Amino acid sequence: MTLSPSSPSNTPVTLQQLVESNSSNRHGAVIEQGLPKLSTQKTLTESDSKQVNSVANIPFQQFRLDSRQLEPNDVFVLLKSHLPNCQKSRDNLYQAAENAAFILSEIDPTALLSVTSVSNHADITLPNDSTSKAQQHLAALPCPVLYVPNIRDFLGMLIQARLQYQQPVTLPTVVAVTGTNGKTTISQLVAQLTQLTGMSSAVMGTAGNGRLGALVQASHTTGDALAVQQFLYQMGTENAQLLALEASSHGLDQQRLQGMPVSVAIYTNLSRDHLDYHADMAEYAAAKARLFDKAHFPALTHAIINIDDEHSQIMLDTANASDLTVWTYRLEPSKSATFVAAEIKPSLQGVEITLRTDFGNTDAGNADIKNKETNSITIVSPLLGRFNVANLLAAMAAAVALGISLERIAAVVPQLQGAVGRMQRVPSNDGCFIVDYAHTPDALSQVLASLKTHCKGQLWAVFGCGGDRDAGKRPLMAQAGLAGADQVILTADNPRTEDPEVILQDMQVGMTSEQYQRTHIEPARQTAIEYAVSQAAADDIVVIAGKGHETYQEINHVRYDFDDSVILQNALRQAGRV
Repeated sequence: MTLSPSSPSNTPVTLQQLVESNSSNRHGAVIEQGLPKLSTQKTLTESDSKQVNSVANIPFQQFRLDSRQLEPNDVFVLLKSHLPNCQKSRDNLYQAAENAAFILSEIDPTALLSVTSVSNHADITLPNDSTSKAQQHLAALPCPVLYVPNIRDFLGMLIQARLQYQQPVTLPTVVAVTGTNGKTTISQLVAQLTQLTGMSSAVMGTAGNGRLGALVQASHTTGDALAVQQFLYQMGTENAQLLALEASSHGLDQQRLQGMPVSVAIYTNLSRDHLDYHADMAEYAAAKARLFDKAHFPALTHAIINIDDEHSQIMLDTANASDLTVWTYRLEPSKSATFVAAEIKPSLQGVEITLRTDFGNTDAGNADIKNKETNSITIVSPLLGRFNVANLLAAMAAAVALGISLERIAAVVPQLQGAVGRMQRVPSNDGCFIVDYAHTPDALSQVLASLKTHCKGQLWAVFGCGGDRDAGKRPLMAQAGLAGADQVILTADNPRTEDPEVILQDMQVGMTSEQYQRTHIEPARQTAIEYAVSQAAADDIVVIAGKGHETYQEINHVRYDFDDSVILQNALRQAGRV
């Protein structure tokens, strides 16, 4: 769901007015640097030049990124899609031109109107006759269409400048978290820690957007540039002082967070995920590293990086190149970092952590800790799992970066609550039943390794793989489950448009006969959960993984009601275990 400002501006404004009203801050400077490029395109005709020169003074209402939401006199911003579809882009262009005050297009409109299909919108060479016809079509549209190939470099700031024009508000300080796993938990822990120590806080990410305790379900981890800026503005109108958000690799790569006043950036880890979008792990890591680049986020002051992760170096290099204060954290007690979990004592009630801090060691190296001057403090956390110790260290470091004392933070840690669907224990009379979002091989391995230390009986894992996503991950998920659990139940996740049976077959590639003996295959997820409840003994631990907070099962473009925690509660009740 996209959240809109509580008091949207209805007074028409021009781009020139936005530049002038923001002339004293960076928004105005960046927007002004971007807008003159509208009038310096060498290929513009004299007619086009007149349109370009006049667009800065055309009154408009709001910016829109979806042509279906366009109202009269709005500005439509036509952006490239990840998988270019010229016909769809043309349809959006024609549809928007009927009502828009003008259109800002990241796609070359002349090229778009000249060809039937191309693999990439950029650098298209056209015959002169095609170009001429396209320019005639362009000139005949009801509103000006301006080619702004660098629009993403200042779109977020432009949207925020529009929101602020009529009713200026103070925006929250932003803490952003990126990485494959841990983003949701860390962002919520940051918001809880700051709120418990006196700041008014909010979150934005996979589990929902809004103030703590009043989240609205989100459709994407990181919304589009318009949704992100509207939400930031809304939190400002509600006097939120801190916004903790998840920065997905898609969102960073597509510059959806441009213009967000990120002060503290956190890196968790990187493991195989989203390779249906990124070409390889190097490209995936590079997208994450953008969060630590002051060229993209000029308000940055601190970088908090998990030095235990093998991909952390690119984050460290980027942060150091931006001259940020770099703090590291790790769970390896024999190595050096700013925040180290020197000792971890787990129980089913949580963990006791001996936290060692070393603010004098900023080189993020792997030196032995001997002869280092350090301080230690005991932390009692209600969060289950070793990986949640790492998540807590990152959140505590962020709170310290915001100026809150470590002692004050430690005092409120026992009041923390885990994110919904993240190592969430569902009550039962016997046995231990957990719902978790782990949907990558690494995340599943970490969850199972953490629970194994608590388990007196057998450890069960119920999970599947989503359809229409990276198929190469499927056997890796099965092997991660078999390596960490005693008993495995393979089932459906969100099959989307794929046959669940085919997905399950992919997951079984490479399995040995011994592994098959420990594996039960049940395509129906509810039946799989009920089977686990019926088979698990009193000392066993069962983890239902993959969907976590999600309340739906997506099948053939339809989302059916399905909440793992609710299904599990019902199964426990029917089995007489609650």
